[in-house]
Amino acid sequence: MSILATLTLETTAAHLLAQPVDAYALTTGRVWSVVGAVLGLAGIAIGGLALARPTGRLGRRGAAIALTAGLATAVIGGWIIAAAEGGPGTGYGIVGGYVDLVIGLITLILGALALIRSRRTT
Repeated sequence: MSILATLTLETTAAHLLAQPVDAYALTTGRVWSVVGAVLGLAGIAIGGLALARPTGRLGRRGAAIALTAGLATAVIGGWIIAAAEGGPGTGYGIVGGYVDLVIGLITLILGALALIRSRRTT
């Protein structure tokens, strides 16, 4: 391949990468943001149930599940933020990453409270 063809190929690739992403396009970063949010919201639901019924079926197991889901959600959110090369609207899912961090922290707090309450009641 000649140098001119290589330069043309590189400028074409750079031009394609610099194009704005459609607002409704489902990019990899956005998919991971959604996965993290769903995982975190499931953790919030389980942590809330474990907190409401510490001696029930969920109890410590629900608290552990909520803690694990919260940690995974926060890690996914942090990974998305660290890997993003652009700001909001670029398709990297950075807004969802920040949402994942918040949801993950809320899930971790609920799981910790449920774990403390389950130890106190048994």
